[in-house]
Amino acid sequence: MKEKLLFISLVLSSFYYAQDYSANKIPDALKKNANAVIRERNSDYNIKSVDEIEILTSSTITILNKSGDGFAPVMIPYDKRMKVDDIKVNLLDENGKVVKKYTKKDFSDFSHTPSFGLYVDDRILVLNPTSVSHPYTIQYSYKITSRNTVFIGDFSPLSAYNISAELVRRRVKNTSGIKLNTKITNSEFGKVNVSSGIEGTEYTYLTIPAIDHENYAPTIEYLEPKVEFSLEKFSLEGKQGDLQNWDNFGKWYYENLLEPVTQVTPEIKKEVQSLGLTGSTEEKVRKIYHYMQDKTRYVFVAMGIGGWQPMNTEEVRIKGYGDCKALTNYMRTLLAAADIPSYYAIIKSGFSSETFDKDFPKMAGNHVVLMVPTDNGNIWLENTSQQIAFNHLSFSTTNRNVLAVKETGIELINTPVYDAEKSRESIKAHIKIKTDNSIEANADFHYTGGQYDFHMPLLQMNTKDRHNSIINNINYMKINDLKIDNFTGSRSHPEISYQVTLKAQDYSKKIGEDIFFRIMPFYESSFPAAGEERKLPFETPFAYQDNYEIEFETPEGYVFSELPAPAKITSEFGEYSVQYQLLNNKKLKVKRILTIKKGIYRKEKFNSYYDFRRSVTNADNTKLLITKNNIHENQSL
Repeated sequence: MKEKLLFISLVLSSFYYAQDYSANKIPDALKKNANAVIRERNSDYNIKSVDEIEILTSSTITILNKSGDGFAPVMIPYDKRMKVDDIKVNLLDENGKVVKKYTKKDFSDFSHTPSFGLYVDDRILVLNPTSVSHPYTIQYSYKITSRNTVFIGDFSPLSAYNISAELVRRRVKNTSGIKLNTKITNSEFGKVNVSSGIEGTEYTYLTIPAIDHENYAPTIEYLEPKVEFSLEKFSLEGKQGDLQNWDNFGKWYYENLLEPVTQVTPEIKKEVQSLGLTGSTEEKVRKIYHYMQDKTRYVFVAMGIGGWQPMNTEEVRIKGYGDCKALTNYMRTLLAAADIPSYYAIIKSGFSSETFDKDFPKMAGNHVVLMVPTDNGNIWLENTSQQIAFNHLSFSTTNRNVLAVKETGIELINTPVYDAEKSRESIKAHIKIKTDNSIEANADFHYTGGQYDFHMPLLQMNTKDRHNSIINNINYMKINDLKIDNFTGSRSHPEISYQVTLKAQDYSKKIGEDIFFRIMPFYESSFPAAGEERKLPFETPFAYQDNYEIEFETPEGYVFSELPAPAKITSEFGEYSVQYQLLNNKKLKVKRILTIKKGIYRKEKFNSYYDFRRSVTNADNTKLLITKNNIHENQSL
């Protein structure tokens, strides 16, 4: 015990007194593109047994400017299963001098959940010791003791754009006798140094420059290096489990987290029987899914075993709410009452696709969906939305794998990949050009797949808000009158449609009696300048297609002059085409299709991508000319 106390004392003494943390000691290379600099961050993990882990954290971070203030708050998540001790926080001035000290009593204690959370065990201690002048430094330390050993956080140096690091270190001492598996992922932005000794293994990142955010860059998690950890035997809320392989973990998950809260009660059976299910498996699943959507609503819940166990299905049935875990398991139970098997599927939801490693089992994931196998393929159900269409996953959950939890273990299964044609924006419009530079337009809008996802909020809006939202989507047009008709959003298919009638000013320009106007009335085509040399890879997060068919009608006495040539642009990132068809001497149809592929590309390819998008922008900005010419009116075009 004395040796333990001496170790902690030495660590804290070194942390607080041995270093000069004045801002002028920061190397210039670490100030570049940085709003804050991690001067030193240490995390000491002591794994004592299958159900005891101790973590000592200390950190010193210098805030360089106002944009870096977001890195200043000290936030310590905790719950009833862990103990937080020895909290110390210092505020240092530009010269590294301590100007204020804080302790645990200065922290605010909040529920660690979104504002719509209802039942929550998780809490967070928060302190925001900002300074009125920059630069300043925040220094803090605390100790956590936990009985849960299933979560050993990833070790990475930055975790955000525009922050750099002098020294980030983790020491792991494992005296539990249980094997600790590690997975190291280095990147061009950093490489971990590993050394082992009598006190355990030390992982260190030294002098990591800030990564400056660039347009279209993937998430920081995709870019930065990291070390992952997974203990082969673990404890979660007193229940011991096995992470030697996915099957062992899946059996534990099924027996300990799902089965205890899953009950096909007589009441649930009666609910399902009342639906009068007939037809194919897909038709039955669809009817049950829509019933579940009508009956429930999403509410964040973080109770149960570490926030990983769903609410009891009977409780969901009675109360009509739950989080993604609860609603997914409730839907699974409804299907079970209809003798339809389905699988609770853990997923990593996010902007950039993240997958589980088949060779590195660990407790992970941030969302749950349901997979229903059928003879005609898997059905995928997102259970947190009352509006989302049947058998549709958003782009943040497609093109990756899930942990499908079965009684016999876990199976890694891929979610769907939606090609561009399934994520389409279609516009068909008739535009009347007026001599006062205004237009009158009738247009049909139709969205599917990933483009349906971005327009789903329209489904929940009232008429006024929906009207304003649609106007904002085309706010580059000077609209003085707009009417929306036949708005539909189907829960059977991922589709949204509506019709628009509008009048807009200043769409065209007059030079003498000639009139010029742009070929794309509902789409403002632009692409940011390439700027300096690209430093990061870039991402197109989902494949999509824009398919527009615009018919223009001239004013009385005007005809179309010389037409632009059709254009076709092809690249590895997608393709574009625009064609022109004269219907008669007063009408012209413009067909325009843009297809973008999903992908993450090397930075060296950004100039090619920029050239492709710039060419598309130039083609979309093509102007049509109509002239007042009575002779042309009598000629066949």
